[in-house]
Amino acid sequence: MKLLVTGACGQLGREWIAFLEKKKITFTACDYEDLDITNTEQVQKKFKETEPDIVINCAAYTNVDEAEDNSELAFKINALGPEILAKECRKYRTKLVHYSTDYIFPGREEDADRYPEGYAEDAPPAPVNVYGSSKKEGEDAIVKTGGDWLLIRVAWLCGQFGNNFLKTMLRLGKERGEVDVVNDQIGSPTFCHDVVDKTFKLIIKEQQGAFHVSSRGKISWYDFAKKIFELEKMEVTCNPVSTESFPLKAARPKFSLLNTAKIKDIGLEPMHWETGTAELLHQLKKHS
Repeated sequence: MKLLVTGACGQLGREWIAFLEKKKITFTACDYEDLDITNTEQVQKKFKETEPDIVINCAAYTNVDEAEDNSELAFKINALGPEILAKECRKYRTKLVHYSTDYIFPGREEDADRYPEGYAEDAPPAPVNVYGSSKKEGEDAIVKTGGDWLLIRVAWLCGQFGNNFLKTMLRLGKERGEVDVVNDQIGSPTFCHDVVDKTFKLIIKEQQGAFHVSSRGKISWYDFAKKIFELEKMEVTCNPVSTESFPLKAARPKFSLLNTAKIKDIGLEPMHWETGTAELLHQLKKHS
């Protein structure tokens, strides 16, 4: 088994590298400097060099607010890039593993009642910002291209590498001792180590199609922050505030929960968000 990992310097890409090194699986890791997935010639050359059995696409434009002003770049990386990879994968009969997001869904407050267990894989998409729209177009391009593909949607991604909400809370808690955290956006965090582990198992099980990989439980960002401080035994005052308290350029979904029944049905037990939080905090201490 030979793997090609794109977006190797992002938090998910770095998690994949750590996982593959531990498993002693042959892989080539590329970041933007090594491979621009929006450049057809570069992609074709890399495929000829590496002849991968599986491509793990972690490359993405993820700055949600900047995407509003840089829509052309966001669509180029999040839509055109996956399309080019999908076409090359089909040519080589290579499996494409691609990561997408809860942001393809509308995230309406009333959807919490309509989808009490979260959005299922086939729920109607309706992105509310440029980032979500670009990721949805990337999904569509992969499906249209055909071939052997595995689409994994995640939400509220946190890992030991890169920047994320959990790390931000730890830093702000130490710096300030008091933080304001949004209490009206509902979902569940996804942990990089769990995503990589479950993605690999989906590959081994020769699964195809779209899957949601996230955690069990339904919480707000405020609940998440409170648990982080509790587990770390940090005396931090955590104030619940509304989304409107943090005016941002891009609209944010009020409801981001992903339904994980599909992975459970094939034998992959979704991790509870509290378990994932504790495990990630342990990882950070281990590598600090």
